[in-house]
Amino acid sequence: MPLSINHVALCAIAGILPLGFLPALPAATTLYGIVLAGWLLWLTRAPGCRLAAITLAAFAWGCLCATQILQQTSVLSQPRAIVRAHIVSIHHADSTRSRAVIKITQAGGARVFPPVYAAVSWQSLPERWCAGQRWKMMIKLRPQHSRLNEGGFDSQRWAVANHQPLVGRVIKAKVEDARCGLRQRLIDSAAGRFTDLSWPAILLALAFGESRGMPEELRLLLQQTGTAHLMAISGLHISLAALFGWLVARGGQFFLPLRLVSPVLPLAVSWLSAAGYVWISGVNFPAVRALLALSLWILLRMRGVHCGAWQVWLWCVALILVTDPLSVLSSSLWLSCLAVAALVFWFQWAPLPPRFQSGLRWAWLRWLHLQCGMTLLLLPLQWGLFHGVNPLSLPANLWAVPLVSFITTPLILAAICLGMLPAVSRLLWYLADQSLTLVFWPLAPLQQGWRELAETGILCSIGGWLAVIIWRFGWWHTYRLNIVVLAALLLAPRDRADRPRWRVDMLDVGHGLAVSVERDGKALLYDTGAGWQGGDIGKAEIVPYLAWRGLTPEGIFLSHSHQDHIGGLGTLKRLFPGVPVSSSYRSPGHLPCLRGQQWHWQGLRFSVLWPPGQVKKAGNDDSCVIKIEDGTFSILLTGDIEAPAERALLKTARARLRADILQVPHHGSKTSSTRAFLRAVRPTAALASAGRFSPWRLPAPAIRERYRREGVTWHDTARSGQVSIHFYDTHWMIKGYREQIMPRWYHQWFGVQADNE
Repeated sequence: MPLSINHVALCAIAGILPLGFLPALPAATTLYGIVLAGWLLWLTRAPGCRLAAITLAAFAWGCLCATQILQQTSVLSQPRAIVRAHIVSIHHADSTRSRAVIKITQAGGARVFPPVYAAVSWQSLPERWCAGQRWKMMIKLRPQHSRLNEGGFDSQRWAVANHQPLVGRVIKAKVEDARCGLRQRLIDSAAGRFTDLSWPAILLALAFGESRGMPEELRLLLQQTGTAHLMAISGLHISLAALFGWLVARGGQFFLPLRLVSPVLPLAVSWLSAAGYVWISGVNFPAVRALLALSLWILLRMRGVHCGAWQVWLWCVALILVTDPLSVLSSSLWLSCLAVAALVFWFQWAPLPPRFQSGLRWAWLRWLHLQCGMTLLLLPLQWGLFHGVNPLSLPANLWAVPLVSFITTPLILAAICLGMLPAVSRLLWYLADQSLTLVFWPLAPLQQGWRELAETGILCSIGGWLAVIIWRFGWWHTYRLNIVVLAALLLAPRDRADRPRWRVDMLDVGHGLAVSVERDGKALLYDTGAGWQGGDIGKAEIVPYLAWRGLTPEGIFLSHSHQDHIGGLGTLKRLFPGVPVSSSYRSPGHLPCLRGQQWHWQGLRFSVLWPPGQVKKAGNDDSCVIKIEDGTFSILLTGDIEAPAERALLKTARARLRADILQVPHHGSKTSSTRAFLRAVRPTAALASAGRFSPWRLPAPAIRERYRREGVTWHDTARSGQVSIHFYDTHWMIKGYREQIMPRWYHQWFGVQADNE
């Protein structure tokens, strides 16, 4: 059997896919062995062996690229690194502070290839910087270190997928080429014509791919109505730009002699239009991947190659993965791939009857058929990316897609092309802005249809694909009972055999504290993490975790009034207005959390051991200390108590302090965890909540050593991410996100050592 392009593409994809879930990368010697085995298999000339050889070669290539980016990250993670870099884009700029993405091309005098991207900030700018400039910088870089929680956004995965594994701070810099790039000048010129309009953030995102300035509320609205794909430069917009160029070139051929008319010119112009739009968008990775796929399709058309839709899809995926193996970690890639696959699958497996497939009178039905298919078949991806679905996304897309595709985007493209005519360009930007007002008119009411789906929702979300297959083969008619049973299995709640009786999860919230106590689908929260201008841990981590687990909190306990423990309360109260809040400080609507209180919840016994009374403003030693017991095992939650409170507890509640698991007081500070306290608690394991790059350098090495000497197993969120304790009838088990829950090579501890080690 001779090798075909399909076989080669399948083998390339199969070889690179493991990068998405490998717990660790193979060592260099192992990779050499894999390459040698692949070479020997290729020499056998047997088709099956050659396919295996291609798969091994693709696997080795992917691992090499992954190893390289980790090595670059480790080498560049230094307190002082001298680099030469290009400014790629500006996140935010004012007179005192600026944030930007830079492309590092040299470090320490040596060339960096491939270039590495980093997000850096700079205070007290000596002069304005802009995209396109070249600088020599002294910067302090560290690896991107994501908070790792179930259901949360994995910024470490995103950073590796986008070749941007570093973040840092500019110490000093000298400009080598102060000229702003042409793209930056276009952005500045265009922005001056629409900043006073109603939707400047959307216009900037659609025109130039700059979506970082989009308000969070607007981003959430787009996400929960299923229209987020319309408001960023994606494969759809690249295709529209190509169509725009094709129509212009095809119209121009009307004035050419017949001998000069050929299909090559419109295809070439369409590719140039798409490439130009990719350049305007900042040559971001999703746009480049879309251009690669379009380039392959145009090349096939130019060469007159006839092939099926699935073949083109397969070749495009293989080309993208081979060109950039790290894109296997990109959610946007799989969003695009699944969207295209869903289109092909829908039109081949659930087509309209032939009489409806042509004619203007049935255009509305074809559009409805298309959107129904996309809504149904993209449910698995919507669940995977956003952990929820919105049945009303169908009318939202029926309304928004044609407006954005055929009115807003062409107006924006025309405004960019006619930028040299200020009056005309300004009018076009205004019309595009007015079209967006029309687009957003029904979206806010449709957002109310959003429904969160827990981690088990994946089985329900694939129901759309199964339904199409069942309908196509007619199984609904011949196997009715089987289908009813299958639907019942998909919808029925699952009780896994290894499900614990109850569990406690210390979420990874950086410097702060947030603990979830869960039993029988119910939850109590102990502290809510930190808050900051424009966001908080409640929105960023706690709410996604609760949605992933399918939980609604039945109570919130606040240890004390420091911001790193109560920062997320506002978000939680807004989303769960009826939940009672208990605290050690006096605040309107708060119940007291005081020594001597005891209650039972879901069969667990709760005892408050400290403080003796409420205060107006609760400091560390006023933390509410709670012991939780199930009759066999126990855990002690201590907040931020320090040595004075620990000594007081030894006097008033020594007999009650014994616990199997201890939440390390005050993030492992030297002011807490006295030897006498540890010997009274006698924990088997200790859990500390801390950030990897904590400016307070917590937990203190001396405290970790103290726990080790006392024979206590240490766990902390800085290293493990979310730490989960599962309690069973006869034993308990601790799992760290980085080590057991989801071990991945891109989650491993790499780069500079943390200050708190």
